[in-house]
Amino acid sequence: MSLNPVRAAAQESIVTRENLIDGRWQPASDGRTVDVVNPSDGQVFARIARGTAADIDAAVRAARKAFEEGPWSRMTAVERGRILTKLGAKILEHFEELAQLEAADTGKPMKQARADITAAARYFEFYGSAADKFHGDVIPFLDGYMVTVVRDPKGVTGHIIPWNYPAQMFGRTVAPALAMGNCTVLKPAEEACLTPVRLAALAMEAGLPPGVLNVVTGIGEEAGAALSSHPGIDFLSFTGSPEVGTLVQIAAAKNHIGCVLELGGKSPQIVFDDADFDAAVPVVVNAIVQNGGQTCSAGSRVLVQKAIYDKFVGRVAERFAQLRVGSSTMDLDCGPLISATQKKRVSGFIERAANDRIGVLAQAKVADGAPADGYYVAPTLFGPVPRENALAREEVFGPVLSIISFEDEADAVKLANGTDYGLVAGIWTANGGRQMRVAKAMRCGQVFVNGYGAGGGIELPFGGVKKSGHGREKGFEALREFCHSKTIVFKHG
Repeated sequence: MSLNPVRAAAQESIVTRENLIDGRWQPASDGRTVDVVNPSDGQVFARIARGTAADIDAAVRAARKAFEEGPWSRMTAVERGRILTKLGAKILEHFEELAQLEAADTGKPMKQARADITAAARYFEFYGSAADKFHGDVIPFLDGYMVTVVRDPKGVTGHIIPWNYPAQMFGRTVAPALAMGNCTVLKPAEEACLTPVRLAALAMEAGLPPGVLNVVTGIGEEAGAALSSHPGIDFLSFTGSPEVGTLVQIAAAKNHIGCVLELGGKSPQIVFDDADFDAAVPVVVNAIVQNGGQTCSAGSRVLVQKAIYDKFVGRVAERFAQLRVGSSTMDLDCGPLISATQKKRVSGFIERAANDRIGVLAQAKVADGAPADGYYVAPTLFGPVPRENALAREEVFGPVLSIISFEDEADAVKLANGTDYGLVAGIWTANGGRQMRVAKAMRCGQVFVNGYGAGGGIELPFGGVKKSGHGREKGFEALREFCHSKTIVFKHG
């Protein structure tokens, strides 16, 4: 059946974004493409190149040549930093364009998209300024010796980023790698990669030499797998599911290289009986609603002390019931999920919870006027959730919040640490001693006391333990991941 004339014209007007390899834009080696769907209305609005193993190989070879023969790794740290800082400025110059692209690609409300572009610029500002401030060491040694430790770039680094924060993740992983003098190959998620492609174009305008940053779009099982297993890669950075992270780590091990893995979480927020409700309630709600709950560090479990359970949960439920869901341009509390597949997955958790007779304490509403074909799931509050139920232990990656009660401090710690994950935790209490005890007892990479999240937290080391992964991103810790130390011993007599 042929398309009607209007739809056919719309299809013909759709732009295809190409791969960036060695400073040149080019289609996939076999010419195939992937449709890009707007989650707000389910409509195709762009296409991307469906990169192949051959495209990945070309990108890795370009990065290798740039690293070994080009100027980037030989530039002074000051010079590299100036280019990265210039890229940060360019991102802000194109702020609204990038925010609109991010919102259309991911479905997130415009206010969230704007915050993400601000954070993306901040990554390049931070690492541009940090490039010449990451120093080596001098080690006191035997008489007649001088020992220095210098920091060398890894070489060619591979980066596989997810669909939930494409602009932020571009800055989070690429900026520190480039600051250390590495040359890179980036594979963004096929569900949302238009902002990384546009940011790569701005990087070229900022003065990044050809081959230093290469971007290959496409399917994870094809381009992503080819990148993670390529023998020309010296280090891998991956953010995504634990299942795929396992495959990435196996591929890295086969090539005897290291990797940073950030693999999600089931992060608790612990609310003690002396917590400030006015401060805690809006933060607790936002921590699961932000980005439709599609956030690795989402506060998806709220652990509430029994003495205040009814009162606190009532306040949270009241706020949940006021939430509204809609398209990115409606700019409400929550947008759609990224895809039909993700909507089905999250809806499955909600249906199973209903079958398990877990109470729905409150549910948001999809706003009138939201496109009928959008991938909307109304934020849902469940409680009390049994401790061994899937809602209490598995990552839903959607706007679903579980409320669980606890007896005392020891019980709270046991419950908070009682999942396979360990990424972030929140603690709400006015007791200073309890704040310190519980924070130290948490088995995770970040702990927030009387707050949760930090507006991107570019300066704050981030990463997990257990099933949440290993290695650290953000702050100066990320620079350490993208370099190796070299010890030089001088015997001077």
